[in-house]
Amino acid sequence: EKGYETGEHAPGLKLGGCGAYKAAHHIIKTHAKVWHSYNNTWRREQRGMVGISLTSGWGEPVDPHSQTDRDAAERYIQFHLGWFANPIYRGDYPEVMKNYVGRKSAQQGLGTSRLPTFSVQEKTYIKGTSDFLGIGHFTTRYVLQRNFPFLQVSSYHTDHDLAELVDPNWPAPGPKWLYSVPWGFRRLLNFIKTQYGNPLIYVTENGVSETVQCPQLCDEWRIQYLKGYINEILKALNDGVNVKGYTAWSLLDKFEWNKGFSERFGLYHIDFKNKNKPRYPKASVDYYKKIISANGFPNPREVMS
Repeated sequence: EKGYETGEHAPGLKLGGCGAYKAAHHIIKTHAKVWHSYNNTWRREQRGMVGISLTSGWGEPVDPHSQTDRDAAERYIQFHLGWFANPIYRGDYPEVMKNYVGRKSAQQGLGTSRLPTFSVQEKTYIKGTSDFLGIGHFTTRYVLQRNFPFLQVSSYHTDHDLAELVDPNWPAPGPKWLYSVPWGFRRLLNFIKTQYGNPLIYVTENGVSETVQCPQLCDEWRIQYLKGYINEILKALNDGVNVKGYTAWSLLDKFEWNKGFSERFGLYHIDFKNKNKPRYPKASVDYYKKIISANGFPNPREVMS
């Protein structure tokens, strides 16, 4: 969306209403081709695995007793995670995506939907092309129904007819989009288990940045974030979710999309102004080392039910 619709990220194209869908369509088909290439040529000898890594937040209905809010939260997940995961695990785009984008395309007077379609052969070729699912997850939103008038300029953002809210009590140590909501991760992992047949999961990205540099490298909020989110993965494991591994995001401060070096996700602080780029461990390094060496929480009392 940000690369091919809003133009915020590279390659900076503003192809409103269809660019993101076209780019995603090519990604999904290309992914399937790579999977088949490995499966047919190298798997027998190397015995490796090929998967895809998808990043998604969790959408929680504002009012869990409201069917419209529950439907809106479902759309949030399907327009984010389901957009890619549904074709790979079930053979096609989510029905709700096809319905909403198709209807809005018709209202605009377009002959065909802005969401591309897979042929029968492509659906068969794509389905099942993942030996594991990589998941990047950072935050959660409350979701409710919001109708966008169809006369408005079409976009991926307005196609799902929903609004996102946050709880002002949620900790927000980093950028304005990243609130710490650990319980959303367990719900997302359980959704994946139910929706896609409990696939093998590797958490490929999970972490928090800081916008204000702490001179003492005392990132207590990152320790609390990691503790909360890893604990929710532990609960998901107890729920029967097939999580096999976890990767904190990230080892080092680094170049972060259009934010450059200003948004620091690293466990290690990098002095970018020094030509040698020295690295300094933040407080979270020591905490994460203990989790790694214990393969879990060293102190069982830290784990909350």
